[in-house]
Amino acid sequence: MMTQNPHPYDGLSPDVVMDAVESVGYRCDARILVLNSYENRVFQIGLEDSEPLIGKFYRPGRWTDDQILEEHQFTHELYALEIPVVPPIVLNEGGTLAEYAGYRFSLYQRQGGRAPELDDAQSLVILGRFIGRIHAAGATTAFTYRPDISVDSYAVASRNYLLESNFIPAELIPAYETITAELIEKVSRLFDQCQTARIIRLHGDCHMGNVLWRDNIPHFVDFDDARNGPAIQDLWMMLSGDRNQQSLQIRKILEGYTDFCEFDPSELRLVEACRTLRIMYHCCWIARRWDDPAFPRAFPWFNSQRYWSDHILELREQLSMLDEMPLELY
Repeated sequence: MMTQNPHPYDGLSPDVVMDAVESVGYRCDARILVLNSYENRVFQIGLEDSEPLIGKFYRPGRWTDDQILEEHQFTHELYALEIPVVPPIVLNEGGTLAEYAGYRFSLYQRQGGRAPELDDAQSLVILGRFIGRIHAAGATTAFTYRPDISVDSYAVASRNYLLESNFIPAELIPAYETITAELIEKVSRLFDQCQTARIIRLHGDCHMGNVLWRDNIPHFVDFDDARNGPAIQDLWMMLSGDRNQQSLQIRKILEGYTDFCEFDPSELRLVEACRTLRIMYHCCWIARRWDDPAFPRAFPWFNSQRYWSDHILELREQLSMLDEMPLELY
């Protein structure tokens, strides 16, 4: 495996990408399109006499081989159940993970589609059905190597990293320390109150950018953040609008979901808790990757006084949201 350095993709030139793909038996036609991805590097790669493939080159040092292969196995398991996911291609040596010039990579069939229409009730029911099928499979066993979604890994670790870094302006550190300590206490309490919630294998990052709608079917892509966690983690990111709108949306999603998988209503109290974890984790994710030149270009507003003031305000709003009653199913 390539050793980690501040600029891990410096050597990933178009020639290296094409040579990597050709090393596993394909012939490139020199057409390469860089796709929108920051954690890894993802390319659409043109082939001679064939449809283009998608190549994912994994960030060095993020996942172990076992963790990557466990994600691959999960998506192949779902695909075998005729669930519309996009698994990695089995390569000529029988595996799904290859290495070239120190870069680990996998290849995928290109999947077209558009964003789901979340204001359409039937689309929400359909989404719910397919996520229910994913979760029914995910509940049969747990990931061995992939980590859990937890308060410690998402909130505590993020807080500690940021407080030990030089990102937060000095005058805002006391406010950040106070508000994040209160959030962690409340979120921990909410998770403690949901002891009946099953911990299952999840997509982990099931936002609408990772769902492609085609022929009235949602196709789920990019399981790179797959982890063990509560079912609500894959559901709450589909909700938007005010409380009444979100209640209507979750009812429709669960109408389809429960055709294939049981849902513990107590998990609804975790919607804002999961949102809080994501907000804290996302902020720290940018900070951890700031030495990657792609991140200052993509997030130019990060690391400014205005950003941190707004971030602390957003955290204060989340503190209030954690005291709200759960969404209503009836």
